[in-house]
Amino acid sequence: MSRGAAFAARAARLIGAAADGAAALSAAGVLASLALIAWAVVMRYAFNRAPVWVDDVVGFMLVGIVMLGAAQVLRRGEHIGVDLLTARLSPRARRWADAWAALGALAVALIFIVNGWRTAMFARQLGIVAEGRVEVPLFWLQLLLPLGGLLLALAALEALARLAAGLPPAAKPHDGTERPE
Repeated sequence: MSRGAAFAARAARLIGAAADGAAALSAAGVLASLALIAWAVVMRYAFNRAPVWVDDVVGFMLVGIVMLGAAQVLRRGEHIGVDLLTARLSPRARRWADAWAALGALAVALIFIVNGWRTAMFARQLGIVAEGRVEVPLFWLQLLLPLGGLLLALAALEALARLAAGLPPAAKPHDGTERPE
C-alpha cells in the first residue's frame, strides 16, 4: 500500500470514528428529547404540573441532533437527493452529480464553520444568554454549528476523495440497502 493510500485509509477511519461518535450523540439526543417530551406530557395532563423548561431544552437539543448527525448521513450517501433524476443517469453522470452534491455539502459546511464561529464568539463577547426558561450562554449552543460544519466538511472531503478513487459511499445504510449503480 502506498503512503498516499495508507494516509487516505487512516483519514477515512478517523473521519468515520468521529462521524460515528457524533451520530451516537445525535441518536442519544433524539432519545433524550423523546423522554423529556413524554415526561412533560405526563406531568401536564396527569399531574397538572407542566415543566416549563422542557420546550427550551428540546429546542436546543434539536440543533445538536441535526448538526451532529449530518456528517454520518453524508458518509452513507443518504442526504436528500432527487432519485427520480439521478437514477436515470449513467454511472459516469451520477458520479458527477454526486461530486456536485459533495461540493455543495462542503460549501454549506464552510458557511457553518465560519459564520457559526463568528456568531458564537460575538455572543460570547457580549455575554448573550438564551431567552426563555433556560438561560444558558448562547455561544455554547452556537458552537454546535462550527462543530457540525467541521464534521460535515470532513465527510464531504472524504466523499470527494472516494468519488475520485471510484469507491462507493463510506458507510452503508443500516437497512442493508445500497444505492443503485
